[in-house]
Amino acid sequence: MKYLRPVIAGIVVLAAIATIGWYFWDRQTGGLPEGFATGNGRLEADQIDIATKIPGRVAEIRVSEGALVQAGDVLAVMDTRELEAQLARGKADAASAASQVEEVRALIEQRRAEVKMAQGDFGRASTLADRGVNSQVLADQQKTRLATAEAALHAATARLNTAERGVEAANALVSQYETQIADATLTAPVLGRVLYRLAQPGEVLGGGGKVITLLDLSQVYMEMFLPADQSMRTGLGAEARIRIDSIPYAIPAYVSFVSPKAQFTPKQVETADEREKLMFRVKVRLPEELVKAYIEQVKTGVRGVAYIRLAGAEDLPWPTEFVGEPIPADALPGN
Repeated sequence: MKYLRPVIAGIVVLAAIATIGWYFWDRQTGGLPEGFATGNGRLEADQIDIATKIPGRVAEIRVSEGALVQAGDVLAVMDTRELEAQLARGKADAASAASQVEEVRALIEQRRAEVKMAQGDFGRASTLADRGVNSQVLADQQKTRLATAEAALHAATARLNTAERGVEAANALVSQYETQIADATLTAPVLGRVLYRLAQPGEVLGGGGKVITLLDLSQVYMEMFLPADQSMRTGLGAEARIRIDSIPYAIPAYVSFVSPKAQFTPKQVETADEREKLMFRVKVRLPEELVKAYIEQVKTGVRGVAYIRLAGAEDLPWPTEFVGEPIPADALPGN
């Protein structure tokens, strides 16, 4: 029996080593077979700062923090009374410039008539002077009169060009005021949720002053880090799954970004091999239609784990825990 004790002890040690190794492998890989990669992270969404384009006073904010907004919804309105006064003055200036154009056009017609009359008088005076009926002095006077009329016509034509450019400038100023008034209404560019209200009605902001911070829920993703050998097998559009700590369901997703540049492993990321210091950042994105279907339950910041099917493993089935019925609405965070 005493000869068996070392053998039994060796078997126990080997079993313990195998158990520990299996535990750490399962912890790092999520129990996935070869051909799948995994990494931990949290659900995120891009933040969009809604800011005023021009300086002004905040007249109204129509949303509160946490509100869900659709693309095109009005979030806030800036005070436009001064701009509206400038617009009215600009329209008056444009109308005045248009009147000047009509006035100059009428003057041009008058100058053309004068040139035509002067041409006739000069022609007759020259003919009579050649016949000796009138003096050459009278013919020269008519010639001078014709030259004066032609010069006046040229001046009127130049005034018309100036007046027309004045109309264009006045109309451009009107368009500028109209654009500024339109920009004073701040709308949501995407489907999102209000994260912060950074200003209050009555506050005066400079150009570019932030009013609201919006979470872009049209692009919800989890960011993870993979070592070089796995990132090389991760393509855009690759099939993925996300499991959130608070729910037992696998959420279908896909790879939307793979960094072309390596970086050092962030402290919060656990890797299968701690000696692997350079990692590639990968984004696993939730399909937009899925986000819209469960929009009221979507929350960013919740932790979870992402799983990716690597290139060359297209024929491998997902483990059974990642394949199942559609996600119940009451299973997502927030319910």
